[in-house]
This record gives sequence, structure tokens and C-alpha cells, in this order.
Amino acid sequence: MSAAFLARLLDEASQPFRAAGRFPYHYARGKLGSDCLFREVLKRGIFPAEGRFLDLGCGQGSLFAWLLAARRLYENGQWPGDWPAPPKASSLRGYELMPRDVERAARAFATQPQVEVRVGDMRAVDFGQVEVVTILDALHYIDIQQQNEVLHRIRQALPPGGLFLTRVGDADAGLPYHLCIAIDQAVIFARGHRLPRLYGRPLRGWLSQLESLGFQVTPTPMSEGKPFANVMLVCRVPAP
Repeated sequence: MSAAFLARLLDEASQPFRAAGRFPYHYARGKLGSDCLFREVLKRGIFPAEGRFLDLGCGQGSLFAWLLAARRLYENGQWPGDWPAPPKASSLRGYELMPRDVERAARAFATQPQVEVRVGDMRAVDFGQVEVVTILDALHYIDIQQQNEVLHRIRQALPPGGLFLTRVGDADAGLPYHLCIAIDQAVIFARGHRLPRLYGRPLRGWLSQLESLGFQVTPTPMSEGKPFANVMLVCRVPAP
């Protein structure tokens, strides 16, 4: 894939955050431009062709901006011929604990009626019924029992053929895992939040828990050369 296309996609996805201020704009560019997951979910065609999306721990809504930008480029005929069509989301609903991030999202998506970002805790909000649930790098902020409860409720929110996409750290990976945790905490501290206690588990533990709920899980390393232990888990509800 050409660097020119990825630069165009990044520009398109970052643009809404100009309305939210300098920090949200540059944060979106840094996040979307440096994290391989965003590129890979489109390149691999992981999402369904259309449906309702729910992002838990969504921050300022960077994933939503990415998906909307991808769809615009596709509909304008500016999409790579060897990539699957990006999803057409009928709704993009997110919950985030940090009110400041929610305020930034409100400004960024003021003209996008299909986007709704609210203050909310994944442990308490109503998931409703959706086709896609995402939790990117956020499950480790709640303890193991709460993780299991959230995962159970996600399974209940998804229909046959539904998708749960998450990225987790493999606690069995040694130094790369601990480095990832340290950087995560440093970023949180730099953004003015107190350091949280984090709750990881080995990859085999994640797989066992998700499979016990009926998901078919495909794990894929998702650090792209960085010394981390990140794994993307594509969890599908079997179709009838």
C-alpha cells in the first residue's frame, strides 16, 4: 500500500479533531498514524460490511473518525483495489470514563449524527444490541472478575455472526509485557490522570475465557516491530 494513500487517510481521519483543539488533533494524528492496528483492521477486512458499532473505552473517538474517513475515501473512489471495502456503520456509539475526552469527541463529531460518545463505565452501561463491539487496550484497567462480566455481556449483545475485537497484552511475554505496561502508565500520567492498577493475564487465559463464552478467536500479534506484547483478538460469534 502506498504511503500516499495512508497519508491521505490519516489526514481525512484527523481533520474532525481540528474543531476540538490542537491537542486532540495532534493526538489523533499520532495515534492513528503510529498504531498498526488501525491500518490492519481495514487491510484485513475484519469488520462486517455494515452494522452498529460499540466502542468501550473509546477515548475521543479516534476509531470512529478512522472508519468514517475510510468510508468517505471508498465512496469517492479513492480506495486501494486490493483492500476490502471498509464498513458502512449505521451507528457508532462509544463510552469513555474521561469527561474531557467525551467533550473533545462532541466537538469533533458535531456534524456526524451517527456518532454518539458518552461518559460511561463499561462495567455499568447498557450495551444494547450491536453487530460489532471493540475494546482497544482498555480491558486491563478493570479486575479479572469484572473483565469476565464485561466479556459475558458483550457476548449477549452480539447476534450470530457478530464480532468482538480487542487488543490485550500477553502477561506471559516477560519483559515486552512489562515494558508495554510501563509505557501505558507513563502515557496516563502524562495526560494528568493518576496511575491505575492494571490487571493482565496470559494469552492462554484470554483465549480460554473467550472460547468458554462461545467465541471463535483468532489471535494475531499486533505490535509491528515494537518491543511490546500486544495481541489482537478477533472474536466471532458463530453464524447459524
